[in-house]
Amino acid sequence: MPGNCCAWRFPIIPAGNLCRLLCCGDLMQRLSRFDLLALGFMTFALFLGAGNIIFPPSVGMAAGAQLWSAACGFLLTGVGLPLLTVVALARVGGGLPRLTAPLGARAGGLLAIVVYLTIGPLFATPRTAVVAFEMGMAPFSGSSDLALGLYSLAYFAVALFLSLNPGQLVDRIGKWITPVLLSALLVLGGAALLVPAGAVGNTAPAYQSAPLLQGFLQGYLTMDTLGALVFGIVIATAIRDRGISNEALITRYAVIAGVIAAVGLSLVYLALFYLGATSQGIAGEAQNGVQILSSYVQHTFGVAGSVLLAVVITLACLTTAVGLLTACGEFFSKLLPLSYRSVVIALGVFSLLVANQGLTQLISVSVPVLVGLYPLAIVLVALSLADRLWCQPRRVFVPVMAVTLVFGLFDGFNAAGLQSWVPAVCKQLPLAEQGLGWLLPASITLLLAAAFDRLRAGVQLQVE
Repeated sequence: MPGNCCAWRFPIIPAGNLCRLLCCGDLMQRLSRFDLLALGFMTFALFLGAGNIIFPPSVGMAAGAQLWSAACGFLLTGVGLPLLTVVALARVGGGLPRLTAPLGARAGGLLAIVVYLTIGPLFATPRTAVVAFEMGMAPFSGSSDLALGLYSLAYFAVALFLSLNPGQLVDRIGKWITPVLLSALLVLGGAALLVPAGAVGNTAPAYQSAPLLQGFLQGYLTMDTLGALVFGIVIATAIRDRGISNEALITRYAVIAGVIAAVGLSLVYLALFYLGATSQGIAGEAQNGVQILSSYVQHTFGVAGSVLLAVVITLACLTTAVGLLTACGEFFSKLLPLSYRSVVIALGVFSLLVANQGLTQLISVSVPVLVGLYPLAIVLVALSLADRLWCQPRRVFVPVMAVTLVFGLFDGFNAAGLQSWVPAVCKQLPLAEQGLGWLLPASITLLLAAAFDRLRAGVQLQVE
């Protein structure tokens, strides 16, 4: 009987309602709470790279007694901005090309290509392997070229295995790898809170007058917003591979995943801030977060601490590399007449070759490029989230992004040590020394462009 076609299978649910759900696909277009949590864990793992682990201890040690003010500033830009980026991408369907659509096909496409190449095979992806080696393996194997070559070969073999089936990322990363990573982080973070190396130390001069601003600037320099721009497509694809086709649901689930990731990152950051702030007695001469963490785990756990740190760093880097390979594979397979599988393999091999150039060379080249690109990412996301305010988005996007590009390039030149290429007036801009010289020109341009947009729209209405 048509009315009872499913009753024999699901006697608890009224037959008519169940059949309607099945026929319409509504029942199948929902993620279970467990799958949604796994999606959030996957998103958390994609964002949590080595930089996210080694940077907060440095901030915590420098902030000292001003720890919590600096932490608040750091969370605003280190967690808030990436979350807003995920939301912006979810609203437009999960892909960077859609976010850049108001710029026009050529300009938007060029920006997307540059972002994907930078955050992917040219810099960020190979750097994950090198950082994982330097922090996780080198303490045991030494830092020889042969050790790096063998490690990076095994590293990218695993990364390729995980990346070649993007539909399995939720299962493989969200349900298996991330829980192991979280367990290791729980041990490290729990020890930092329950077994501190000492009392909270003194505050460095830079954090004494404006700890919130310093934390804000340090969080900005994590560059996670660039990562969020390319991870958006990975999150959306993972949702669609679960049978979800409703765009509203995809947006909702992507936002929830972003919130779960943001909560996880915040908890990790807070624990690591406190670890750094209480480690001045054992690592007062440390120059970076790697040395602080190494000193702490040796002090607290002995040799086992080095193993724990190696597990945390390796898994954090690996999951980020998988996310970057997957995102770049999805993007370039649509842009080029090549399959996703071919693109991912090519990117993996290329990243392997770049990784073996060494960490120093990678950092020296990548930092100026990332500093120059990051303002564009921030402005793009901000304009996209405020899209309902613009009558004609192109009239606002184009001038604001153009001005941001120019002044972002000057910040990149400054980061590269090319101060002679930077006009004197740019050096006098507020926050120029912190790499935020673009902020004032972009804000002024935004106000002018928004005013012009409203005036032009008013004139058009009068004509009509």
